[in-house]
This record gives sequence, C-alpha cells and structure tokens, in this order.
Amino acid sequence: MGELLVLRHGETQWSRSGRHTGLTDIPLTARGEEQARSAAGLLHGRRIGLALVSPLRRAVRTAELAGLGGFQLDPDLHEWDYGLYEGVTTAQIEKTRPGWNLWTDGVPDRGPGDPGEDAEKVGRRVDRVLRKVRSAMTDQDAGEDVIVVAHSHVLRVLVARSLGLAPGGGALFQLGTAAMGTIGTEHGRAVVTGWNIISVDG
Repeated sequence: MGELLVLRHGETQWSRSGRHTGLTDIPLTARGEEQARSAAGLLHGRRIGLALVSPLRRAVRTAELAGLGGFQLDPDLHEWDYGLYEGVTTAQIEKTRPGWNLWTDGVPDRGPGDPGEDAEKVGRRVDRVLRKVRSAMTDQDAGEDVIVVAHSHVLRVLVARSLGLAPGGGALFQLGTAAMGTIGTEHGRAVVTGWNIISVDG
C-alpha cells in the first residue's frame, strides 16, 4: 500500500509575517514559487494515484509548480475560516486575549451567518477528504501514493484525523511552507513516516 502525502503551499506575504490566512486568496511570493518548484524533488520516484488540491490559488500554484498533473480541486481542503482573526497575527490577538490558542479557543464570528470555524468543523471537512483518500488507496494499484496539497492548519487536522486523533490533535503537527509529511502504516495502523520534509533546494 502507498502512503498519504501532505504538502503545504509555498510562502505567501501573510505566511511570512505570521498573519492568519484562511479564505483570503493571496498568491505565492517569488520565494514561495521557488519553494514549490523545489518540492518537485520530494515527489521524485513516487507513483501518485490521486492528487487532491485546495481550490485557493496558493495551493493550486504550488501543485502546478511541484509538477502534479491531473489533480482534483476539493473545496473541503480550503484553509480554516478564521472569522474576525483573518489577517491578524497571534501576537496581535494576544493583546486582548492573553494565552489565546486557536485549537482550543476558536475564533470570533464576523457576524450573523458567518461564524468562522473551530477544530471540530474543520475536522468534519477533512473526514470527507479522508474517505476519498481511503477509497482511492483501496482501489488503486499497490504502491501508489495519494497526495493532498493545501494549507497548514487544515493539513494538521487532516493528519490528526488520519491517525485516529481528535481534530484538535493537529496542534501537535507544525508544518512549514512547502514542507511535506508522509503517513504510512505499521502493523495495520496509520503512523507518521516522515514530517516537515523539505527539498534541499527549497
């Protein structure tokens, strides 16, 4: 059986400055494009049976530059909706909410009908993605991998859920820009086989 690969998009202006970037559809920086091109080296020699990509352009461009062809856009892979904390840094948030933690404290609503998300809501989205992943890994040829290209927090929740953890378990899996993680199996159970892997050229 192949592995589940998760790849975070390359650098953006907001990721570089630590601003929470949820649904704001901003592009990669020049550095981010370089990182994405270098990520192709992480995939060298792998047989990809399915590639799922967030529809936000920073993820799409990363997939393109990493050499992934024929990928499918999946709206369930958009980044965490940060509500009123969109575009705000943790340091700024902590000025009014000392000790704030996204994973346990959530985000404030933007207004009626726009509540943002908490870890459980993101978890429900990634569970739908994981059903597609597991179906593909059952149906495809042995040794073919599935790759998911998306964003830091949604990928961290996805990895937590793939390991049988609660969505908030994603707090344990920090993931850098254009870094990859790999999930395989040991004795029939999902395990982390690699984490925060970056290309030596990135």
